Amino acid sequence: MQGRVAAPIFLSDEERRFLEGQVRRHKVSRSLSDRCRIILLCAEGLPSKTVASQLGVHEHTVGKWRRRFVQDRIEGLTDEYRSGRPRTVSDAQVAEVIKQTLETTPKDATHWSIRSMASATGLSHTTIRRIWNAFGLQPHRS
Repeated sequence: MQGRVAAPIFLSDEERRFLEGQVRRHKVSRSLSDRCRIILLCAEGLPSKTVASQLGVHEHTVGKWRRRFVQDRIEGLTDEYRSGRPRTVSDAQVAEVIKQTLETTPKDATHWSIRSMASATGLSHTTIRRIWNAFGLQPHRS
């Protein structure tokens, strides 16, 4: 019983030169270099299983990049956008920290410390430090 037939890859001379150049370059990311190697071996007519064993990757990885290349050509080898972790501190909270830092002082001190601002706002001390650094705030120097 045979699995799915892998889509054959045919490279233009320009695509082949580009892929071989990416494999040889020193400053290209390792992941892009690996993807280029996968496509070059697939273009030689090797089955995905053979390519995977030669490069030490999973057969599904070879299939993924083969499909992406057939669909989008060279552009398909780049990473897709990833949204990342959602923000946990809103712009309003950042504005409030800045406003409090510049316009008020704590009851028992002459200036805000990171930890006193953190306890007053309910944010973590690392968040306060990031906000102050981002906006160049240094309450102990004002």
